[in-house]
Amino acid sequence: MNQTLKKHTFPSGLTLQIVQGDITAEAVDAIVNAANSYLEHGAGVAGAILRKGGPSIQVESDQWVGAHGPVSHAEPAYTAAGNLPYRYVIHAVGPRWGEGQEHAKLAAAVHGSLHRANELSLASIALPALSTGVYGFPRPLAAGVILGTIQDYVAENPASSLKTIHLVLFDQKTVQAFLNAWEQDDHLHT
Repeated sequence: MNQTLKKHTFPSGLTLQIVQGDITAEAVDAIVNAANSYLEHGAGVAGAILRKGGPSIQVESDQWVGAHGPVSHAEPAYTAAGNLPYRYVIHAVGPRWGEGQEHAKLAAAVHGSLHRANELSLASIALPALSTGVYGFPRPLAAGVILGTIQDYVAENPASSLKTIHLVLFDQKTVQAFLNAWEQDDHLHT
C-alpha cells in the first residue's frame, strides 16, 4: 500500500506529494514511465507498467516511435494505459549518467512530462525517480533536479490543469534521497 510521506501546496493550489510505493497503484489521471528513446519497455518501472498494463502499451509505443521517431527528453510520448486504471501513460526519457548534460536533460524530461499532462488536460500525475535506476543518475542529485524542476514548472504555469503531482518512489534509498532534498529546500516546508 502506498504511503504519502510529504505534502506541499503551492500558492497556485497545486499539491506536490512524496509517496513511497508502487507507481502502478497510485490513484491519478496518468503515470509517467521511465522510458528509453525507442520505448522498448523492459525492466524497472517500464517493465512493471507493461506487466500490469498489458501488451497494448508496447504496441502503441511501437506505433508512436514509427510515426514520430525516437522520443526526446523534452517531448515525452504518451499512450493509453492498457489494463491500468489511468487515462494515459506518459513515456519520459531521462538521461543516462555520464552521457553529458544530464541535469538539463533530466529537467527537460520532468518539465516535458508536466507540460504533456497539461496538454492532455490532466488534473493529477505520478512520476517516478527518473534516471535513478539502470541509467545510474545519483539519487541525491536527481532528487534536487526533479524537485526544483517541479517548482519551476508550477511557478511558470499557474493556470496548468494539474492540481496534484505525486512523486512515487519505490525503494528506501530513493525515498531517503528525496526526503533529504525536500528538507533542504526552504520553499517546500514553509
